[in-house]
Amino acid sequence: MASEETAGGARKATKSKLFEFLVHGVRPGMPSGARMPHQGAPMGPPGPPYGGNSTVRPGLTNTAMEANRKRPAPSQQQMQQQQQQQQQAVQNRNRKKPVGFPGASEMPGRQMDMREAQSDPTLGSNTKRRKMADKILPQRIRELVPESQAYMDLLAFERKLDQTIMRKRVDIQEALKRPMKQKRKLRIYISNTFNPAKADAEDSDGSIASWELRVEGKLLDDPGKVKRKFSSFFKSLVIELDKDLYGPDNHLVEWHRTPSTQETDGFQVKRPGDVNVRCTLLLMLDYQPPQFKLDPRLARLLGIHTQTRSCIIQALWQYIKTNKLQDSHDKEYINCDKYFQQIFDCPRLKFSEIPQRLTNLLLPPDPIVINHIISVDPNDQKKTACYDIDVEVEDPLKAQMSNFLLSTANQQEIASLDNKIHETIESINQLKIQRDFMLSFSRDPKGYIQDWLKSQSRDLKLMTDVVGNPEEERRAEFYHQPWSQEAVSRYFYCKIQQRRQELEQTLAMRNT
Repeated sequence: MASEETAGGARKATKSKLFEFLVHGVRPGMPSGARMPHQGAPMGPPGPPYGGNSTVRPGLTNTAMEANRKRPAPSQQQMQQQQQQQQQAVQNRNRKKPVGFPGASEMPGRQMDMREAQSDPTLGSNTKRRKMADKILPQRIRELVPESQAYMDLLAFERKLDQTIMRKRVDIQEALKRPMKQKRKLRIYISNTFNPAKADAEDSDGSIASWELRVEGKLLDDPGKVKRKFSSFFKSLVIELDKDLYGPDNHLVEWHRTPSTQETDGFQVKRPGDVNVRCTLLLMLDYQPPQFKLDPRLARLLGIHTQTRSCIIQALWQYIKTNKLQDSHDKEYINCDKYFQQIFDCPRLKFSEIPQRLTNLLLPPDPIVINHIISVDPNDQKKTACYDIDVEVEDPLKAQMSNFLLSTANQQEIASLDNKIHETIESINQLKIQRDFMLSFSRDPKGYIQDWLKSQSRDLKLMTDVVGNPEEERRAEFYHQPWSQEAVSRYFYCKIQQRRQELEQTLAMRNT
């Protein structure tokens, strides 16, 4: 839990520092608590975007415009469709925010884009996904503001911190796939009480002497908040009483775990009798994952008495590697030494055969055997015997690791800080575009306006599919160029050929 809070706090602190530096550190001289504006004042040449009316150029009527295009003027319906397409193109370009010469309506802030995304579902689905690269300041801005290097250092630290946390999360996920157990002491309390016979008892139970045996237990130094039930540690419990006293059919008391078993804090056995009784308790531990007792020969060879199947196979592989039993030519086979030949009864076997052959060598683990005497001496009432046994319990660290992986604490605040950082970076980029616009305009107003008009003219031509250059074609100098004579000759030649074909078709129809 402490590691979870440390990791979340470190990420949150890094995000906060990044955001605060962007807001307060990029522009030196800002008063304390001031924030960079997310929306700058509209800048750029006046008028609608891309300059003037998008349908007709200034100073030209519709008819003149269409005549110079050398194609028939469209109908009223076609003109309306074309105007709608142009308006849609303008809206799309405003949404995309191209980097270049901004117009007056291309300067809305980030807040306006967010409102449009919320109101327009199609726009919201097309918004680009946040990336780490979107938080990097451009090189030009870093050159203009040397203090921004501190922000880049914080960004590098955040990236390193994220990588460390992600690597630790992967390590925790891998650790959770393996069983995490702890050895703990389980103290078992075995006690009995004796109820002597009562002569004046009304019921039959009171008129017969009886004893009662109780088996209980608890974990020593259990730090868990939820106490584990005593029966949850065992797979089965068998109490064997003296066969001579209770006969061959009534001397066993058995409890076996089933899927529907209700856990309990102890076991209780009551029987009639007024003499001391010898009993044997057989406790079978519930190992998770299951453990097996090895064949005595294999146990001596590997030095393992009881262990899980995976640990046994791992010990076998270690023995094979240590004694170099793997075939040097065919790695799939094992050349058995004299001990393996005695155990597996073959001179050579495959690796894939080991699990099958191992099944016959694995036995159920030995139960815990406790011998106890049930005393009926009236002077020795409530005698309790204590036994400590080793049990395996879940490591408390496993629950903390699982909670760390599933925890979403601070995630919302971290995501909010990330959004603020992205918005601030976008605002800085927009301000940089506005600054470049104003600087270029201040250096050469006339040349800048001409370049801007040329740029808008090219954009307009792409949007309206205009053929040729109408601005040049409407001037007389355009038709006094050297190519005009050849163009006129070709034009008349095409017309003559067209007319000749029409006449030949007419004569052919008359002759037929």
